[in-house]
Amino acid sequence: MRQTPLALALGVVVSSFAHAETLPVVTGETIVVTATRTPQVDVDAPFASEVHTRNMIKQSGASSLYDYLAQHTSLLVLPSYGNKASPRIDMRGYGIGDGYQNIVVSLDGRRLNNIDMSPQLLGAIPLGDIERIEITKGSGSVLFGDGATAGTIQIVTRQHSGASVTVSAGNFGARNATLAAGLKKERFSVSASADYAGFDGASDRDVTGHRAASRNTTQQGKLEISPLDGLTLNLDASRSRIDTRYVGPLTLAEYEANPAQNSGNTYTHQKFETDVWGAGFAYALAPGWTLTARHQREDKLSNYITYAFKSDYDYRSGDLALEYRGDQLSLTTGVQTFDGTRIGSTNRTTKDNMGWFMQGQYVWGATTVSAGARTEKVGYIYTPNTGTALKADHDLSAWDVGINHRLDKHLSLFANYNQAFQAPDIDRFFNWGGTFNAFISPARSRTVNVGLNHVTAANRLKLALFRANLDNEIYFNSLTFTNTNLDKTHKYGLELQDTWQIAPTLAASINYAYTRALIDRENSGSGAFDGKDLPGVPRHGVNLGLNWRVTPASNLNLTHTWRAATWAAEDFDNNNTQKQQAYRSTSLAYQYRYKQVEWFAAVDNLFEQSNGIWIRDDTIYPVNFSRNWRVGMQVVF
Repeated sequence: MRQTPLALALGVVVSSFAHAETLPVVTGETIVVTATRTPQVDVDAPFASEVHTRNMIKQSGASSLYDYLAQHTSLLVLPSYGNKASPRIDMRGYGIGDGYQNIVVSLDGRRLNNIDMSPQLLGAIPLGDIERIEITKGSGSVLFGDGATAGTIQIVTRQHSGASVTVSAGNFGARNATLAAGLKKERFSVSASADYAGFDGASDRDVTGHRAASRNTTQQGKLEISPLDGLTLNLDASRSRIDTRYVGPLTLAEYEANPAQNSGNTYTHQKFETDVWGAGFAYALAPGWTLTARHQREDKLSNYITYAFKSDYDYRSGDLALEYRGDQLSLTTGVQTFDGTRIGSTNRTTKDNMGWFMQGQYVWGATTVSAGARTEKVGYIYTPNTGTALKADHDLSAWDVGINHRLDKHLSLFANYNQAFQAPDIDRFFNWGGTFNAFISPARSRTVNVGLNHVTAANRLKLALFRANLDNEIYFNSLTFTNTNLDKTHKYGLELQDTWQIAPTLAASINYAYTRALIDRENSGSGAFDGKDLPGVPRHGVNLGLNWRVTPASNLNLTHTWRAATWAAEDFDNNNTQKQQAYRSTSLAYQYRYKQVEWFAAVDNLFEQSNGIWIRDDTIYPVNFSRNWRVGMQVVF
């Protein structure tokens, strides 16, 4: 049975030499970034970026957004204590424990960051709905504000056209089905999709007889109307339901003996319900001038059934901006609001943000310069069912300057300086037992980026060097069970992306990151943390890819992901006996298209490497330790 996925893939390869339509290749695409709201070719951008297009996503063979980010980007992405629906994300050395709070993740401009310590709910975003993923590194604080200390991840969804049906199935009860349809006319467009994903889990049943299974359903729709020349109205809505169980920890001996075993745990059972709607408009006031407005609301429920603990979230966000786009000068100024409320069984807590910003860019011959600034007010109110209410607020600021200069048609250099901030989430004011801890300080970062882009017909190279100095980096001290600040820290590193067209039918890629994250001073640790590595940050991470156009109608995509060993997530004094082991995984995907039908097969973790998340000694959450395969088809009408 272990040879089944390989045999299926080889069978499809052999059959693909028949006449069929031509598939696209990854290399040769024009990559556009929109992080500053001014669309431009990425090699002209005055900041470091990593962009993944629809073509790249499709050829990867990934089945979910989690899988794509973990296996095909420079990000460190791991399940949150086994939960893939809301995973932990790290970029540029902020750690697998708290890194996700130092990245603003947005979906069509809507913030996915929570007001508490819950990671972003990526499980509610079907991969088939995504048009583009833009990762902005060490920048983005002017337009995204609170939390963009490491950078931003901007996810842009597709406008479906025509109709399609996609189905797939695999081992461990994996099954996916997606329906999508859309219609585009001169004055309006409408798009809708429905997605289901199920997985029974590779781990043994828990003590109650349940597997670490998941069921995800998402429906979304978009409507865009242009009733007048220069006026566009848009409306969108989505609904997601996620039912997931995820594994408990193992000791090192148990993990090495069999990472699929249960060890007497009851798997955590959690349900998510999220309903989102948004409305907005764009109006051309005059040539070059556009007024845009957007309001969105999310009603979300997180229900930990295992612990009988519910949290009800109400998020309301608004964006009003005036944009000018000229031949040389681009300017955006506006105001953004984000009002977040969490209602639990014992309290009601709010975190409200209001930010004013201005971002400009000027193109002078072969040189592009940019500058922007933001001021933001953050307010907190904690209202317990009994007792005294607590209040606090912060006035914070961010700014950014950058330059890009083209030396010739192939080579450009860029530099960027960014100041950013992270206001504490509402859980940071309390210790592990729920007792009021303190209104801890916001974190502030200052990041310098320098790099180059070199693009030819056969090669696309991007290189960036960075250093970030931080005051009051926020973390949870597992020794004292309190949330507090690291007084002084710094990070530095190198990022390399390269895609090489080896031959007309063969392309290779590498995405490499070298990162150091060091604690300079932490007074509450009495010197024990000073000079230590921030835990959970591997020094080296690499994704290797090979894309072979087997025939004009078929592609074979091979990827390998590796992350170096490092300190366990809670090991701030770097003295645990057990370290986070290196992460390894290899994936193979094949696609074949004949007219309106596309067949695909994929194998994840081809060599069944065992991987886990080390929290502390003998507390290991196994992840991606089984070989998973799936086969499927898509029909386009």
